[in-house]
Amino acid sequence: MAITVNIYYRGENGNARKFAEEMMQSGIVAKIRAEKGNLRYDYFFSLEDPETLLLIDSWENQEAIDVHHASSMMEKITELRNRYDLHMQVERYVSDEGMPDSDQVFIRQ
Repeated sequence: MAITVNIYYRGENGNARKFAEEMMQSGIVAKIRAEKGNLRYDYFFSLEDPETLLLIDSWENQEAIDVHHASSMMEKITELRNRYDLHMQVERYVSDEGMPDSDQVFIRQ
């Protein structure tokens, strides 16, 4: 049962983009993706609001999230969020057992 957390970072003057760029360039994102239990760690930008950055962060289970949150990387991430004055909205989802056949008909592969 995977857990996916959507984090919407909001800032001003392009700070959300600067945050994401620094996360990538510093190697933090690569380290998070390499952590045991990480399934996905990807950033996306809103077409409607250029000051909003979406992080889709997915983990195998709560234990993997807890280990990640206890890591030294969280201090650096918190420092960067504060430096860029980002505010967050968080949504959390637990995966179900798969896609029903009735939904598959709408998916073009």
